Amino acid sequence: MALILMENLTKIYDTGAIEVNALEDVDLTINQGEFLSIMGPSGSGKSTLMNILGCLDVPTSGKYYLDGENVSELDRDQRADVRNRKIGFVFQGFNLLPRINALRNVELPLIYGGSRRASRVQSAMDALELVGLRDRADHLPAQLSGGQQQRVAIARALVNNPEIILADEPTGNLDTRTSAEIVMVFRKLNRDRKITFILVTHDPEVGDVTDRTILIRDGKIEGDTRKTWDQSSKGD
Repeated sequence: MALILMENLTKIYDTGAIEVNALEDVDLTINQGEFLSIMGPSGSGKSTLMNILGCLDVPTSGKYYLDGENVSELDRDQRADVRNRKIGFVFQGFNLLPRINALRNVELPLIYGGSRRASRVQSAMDALELVGLRDRADHLPAQLSGGQQQRVAIARALVNNPEIILADEPTGNLDTRTSAEIVMVFRKLNRDRKITFILVTHDPEVGDVTDRTILIRDGKIEGDTRKTWDQSSKGD
């Protein structure tokens, strides 16, 4: 069974004066453990697709199954529960709170979820370990480089052990070298922990290193390309 299944999914925004078809009759299947990118020009519908994938929004029509559950029929609170259990988010702007250290930033999803302090500190330290920042746990965001801040954001996304990580332009604020390092962090986590990674990006260099690239234009899937390569070419 597919991890993600979308059938005839359409999203229409009614502005009052006009209706905008942000997505139209989208069919999409994503299996557990995939490492893929969603690409398209500005206004193509990729952000709308990401919001629906992340249970932040619902389609106007069609169905979205996540782990066999029709989440397109859930209410706001039920979707929030699905997000907390199954999905981690990484954003272009890092979205770290500036006055608390890396450890506390990573703990935040567990604090909101009501976890006990001892267990959430251990889980947050484990997540920082996974991204190579255990020794930066007591640093404030301003004391970290852009790449380190994004690693903290990745650790925060990991702390609830999600099945899926959705990354929205995750390298948009980073230089070329740091961008490549962050993508390799994603790749290693995908390989070692079997987490499904969906990278929403306009950067062709990011799209080039994912196993699958979905091209969206004018609200429709225009291309769906899977790559094959030697294991040695994937990097660590």
